Amino acid sequence: MTKVSAVLLLTWAVFAADVSDLTRELDQIARVASVMVDGDVCERILTARAAASLLKEDSRDKWAASDNFDVNHDAYIQTKKVLIRLGKLGTRPTDVNLWTPVAKDLVQILIRNANEISQFWKWGDLHQPMPAEMKRVLATGKRETVTAKPGFVSVLAPVSNSLGDRVGIVEVVTQINPDPHGNVK
Repeated sequence: MTKVSAVLLLTWAVFAADVSDLTRELDQIARVASVMVDGDVCERILTARAAASLLKEDSRDKWAASDNFDVNHDAYIQTKKVLIRLGKLGTRPTDVNLWTPVAKDLVQILIRNANEISQFWKWGDLHQPMPAEMKRVLATGKRETVTAKPGFVSVLAPVSNSLGDRVGIVEVVTQINPDPHGNVK
């Protein structure tokens, strides 16, 4: 083995160990988030008016649904504070975002957090097709680690209401190499 090969192998081993440790850390935060984020409160965040206009398309105003998006402030602020606190458990910039289903195969990011990091959110989209990973989390109730977007690690975890219905998903996410502009490129 050449010296270059040995250095590359050692570098890869250190990187793999770091990502593994990072994934374990995010999984623990996601486990706690599943218990701490109140699904009953999450269900009250979006106002009835905003929910009613969310999927409507107005041929005269393509931004009507976005313009009519509003929240019940008490529920929103209570949940956002919990998500911010959970994000502070990370050893590097970590966000805990709240996603909620809005139709059978659609999801919206209801709360993005402090660093605006997400592996799934598409800038400007009020709602988007639900990724397969989120569908599985809602169907099974099990956490899932996702590394599909290069440089990002997310752990998705279910959010349940008091009846045990899964009503949302938290995305606990960070970047392997923190980049404050990584989500706005």
